Amino acid sequence: MERTSPTTRPRPLIATAIVVLTLSTAYIHLSLGGPLFTLNAVGYAVLAAAWIAIATLSHPLVRRFDWMPRVGLAGYVALTIVAYLVIGPYFTLGWVAKAIEVAILILLAVDLRIAFGTPAGLIRAALSSVGLLSDEPETTVA
Repeated sequence: MERTSPTTRPRPLIATAIVVLTLSTAYIHLSLGGPLFTLNAVGYAVLAAAWIAIATLSHPLVRRFDWMPRVGLAGYVALTIVAYLVIGPYFTLGWVAKAIEVAILILLAVDLRIAFGTPAGLIRAALSSVGLLSDEPETTVA
């Protein structure tokens, strides 16, 4: 059984905010120059495009894997924050970018709660999308 519930599609206001914040931090990283910051900006831009896809497209394949950009962006943001805290350099614009990224994480948590209910719901959706969990109830042979 495929998840086609409208609750899995991101809410327009949350989706817009996530995309705008993601593109904002991409711009900040791109403006810093250097290969590491440029690659980080490209990663954010690609994840923003994936978010636009899950927010606007209703193709069954997009609906099936709509959990992936959500989890991918959350992981990417968390990794970027940790890398900044470990590596630095610490300056005002860096902390502005981290504040934006924390806001992205908060919005992602709200979106994941709306779309999947619980972490177990997210895990079930992910496992179902790759065929590791059947949505059909188990039947026992008597």
